Amino acid sequence: MAMDESWPRVLDAEFGAPLPGEYRAAPEDFVVEECLDFAPEGQGEHLWLWVEKRDLSTLELARRLARACEVTPRDIGYAGMKDRVAVTRQWLSVHLPGREAPADLAERLADAPLALLEQCRHPRKLKRGVHRANRFTLRLSGAVVDDPRLEARWQRLIESGVPNYFGPQRFGPGGRNLVKARAILAKGWRKRHDREGMLLSAARSYLFNQLLARRIAAGDWDTPLDGELLVLDGSASQFASDGLDAALLERARRLDVHPSGVLWGTGEAATSAAALAHEQAVIAEEAALAEGLVRAGVRMGRRALRVRLDEPSLMYDEGTLTLGFSLPRGAFATAVLRELIDHPSL
Repeated sequence: MAMDESWPRVLDAEFGAPLPGEYRAAPEDFVVEECLDFAPEGQGEHLWLWVEKRDLSTLELARRLARACEVTPRDIGYAGMKDRVAVTRQWLSVHLPGREAPADLAERLADAPLALLEQCRHPRKLKRGVHRANRFTLRLSGAVVDDPRLEARWQRLIESGVPNYFGPQRFGPGGRNLVKARAILAKGWRKRHDREGMLLSAARSYLFNQLLARRIAAGDWDTPLDGELLVLDGSASQFASDGLDAALLERARRLDVHPSGVLWGTGEAATSAAALAHEQAVIAEEAALAEGLVRAGVRMGRRALRVRLDEPSLMYDEGTLTLGFSLPRGAFATAVLRELIDHPSL
């Protein structure tokens, strides 16, 4: 699914629309490495595996690993879902209390496009969302490589941050996850219809993107408003903006804090005043979707409207351009790319 055409880019007003480009001609053009803040302890009931996979989804990798280790899929843990059409490196855990992994584990997985790079024991299962960030190395080609505005666009993202849109993969090919979500939520969500929660996620992600698009159009997506709930950069810490003084606005300009948007569900609104007005407007436009999420019992959450590019790099080489950067967990590299290139999938 291409991003909804109503979801604006932030750089177009200054630089114009980007030129066409390709970004995933082969899996090797899209490299992702998971970053944890800790290392396995070396002992415990869970075997942790550092795995490199190519053109394989994380869910399929987990299923194959469960079969190879003769455990159930719920005995497999992973911190995050990594792109399928890519080369990715991530940790997975296997619950193996009192026994070793099969001695021929590598051979059992030989028919899959993956490599076991490291093994270590740890007392606990790997939980979703415990990773700090993902490191991306992306190779671009096409007309965009010769775009004289490209480096200026890139520098502006480094200085001002990136709109934290959910990427098109969240909505499925042709947006079918969102279509299914609307139908399921209209008649009443049930776990048996959505065992991985992908449809609930697609619905909440769509509402968030609508809110972010509204605030970009209003010109306040990166500026704290009255009643804003702010997110501290690089952490999950949140705090309300009791007053918009010069110090707080300067912290936002330096990307130390970011405005946030609601992930809709049950619970009380964390915002007020102007920030809440934006959220209420989006929910009013998508009342059926929002009410379905509340009936499903999903809890309300928050997500930063903006993310910082960490350790950014740009390098040209024989008609291609390679970008390197890190994003906090949950942020999408495609949100960066859509500010830089024109591509039908973005």
